[in-house]
Amino acid sequence: MKKLVGLVLLTSSFMLNAQTNSELISHFDAYYKQMKTQGDVQGIINAMTHLNVLQPSVARQDTLAYIYMSEGKYVQALNTIGIVTNPEDSDIAVEVKAISLKAVGQPKMAYSHFTELFKRESDPMIAYELAEIAMQLQKFDEADKHIAFGLANAKDDMKRAYYERQTPYEVPLKAGFMYLNALSIYNKDKKANIDLAVDELDAAFKIAPNFNMLQLTKNELLRQKQVMQSQTQTE
Repeated sequence: MKKLVGLVLLTSSFMLNAQTNSELISHFDAYYKQMKTQGDVQGIINAMTHLNVLQPSVARQDTLAYIYMSEGKYVQALNTIGIVTNPEDSDIAVEVKAISLKAVGQPKMAYSHFTELFKRESDPMIAYELAEIAMQLQKFDEADKHIAFGLANAKDDMKRAYYERQTPYEVPLKAGFMYLNALSIYNKDKKANIDLAVDELDAAFKIAPNFNMLQLTKNELLRQKQVMQSQTQTE
């Protein structure tokens, strides 16, 4: 009899937990929808976190990490989704890992995820990220490969944002690749190639006259040239 009573109590406990769990899922699902309606991002994050605990889902986890990333919370995004390269990851997961790792100063790991993204979709925007990181890692041959792809495939309506000024601005993506190409030319021979690099910057100016980074880089290259000329004259 005692065993029967214990079994009934255990079964009742399972049913109660299942009912409670279902009610919580319904509650946080409704809460999530309301937060979306109100545009409350932190509320959305809270709701998604509770739902993922109550009813784990890879898609929900990916979405939560993407929201973190979109809000500039890169560490939280990586803590949610991890950093390991996994061919089975969704496109969203790979993108989150790539962008977040770049943002937290891990270019080498970011490069592997951007490479995976590029395998899935040969997009000039992804090629730009690969070229930029490759140059940072001093993989100039890799950078040149991605720059060549970008120059050949960037469309006129493709833009890229830059943030070195107080107010962010956009320029044609092709001008961005020309800027990277100028840097690549310069890095191949920092003494002999200054004029060639400046010529490439000038060409980029013609299609992006508002490209502030071009002017900053050109000024620095011309300054270096002047220093070298002064040193030669004093020798």
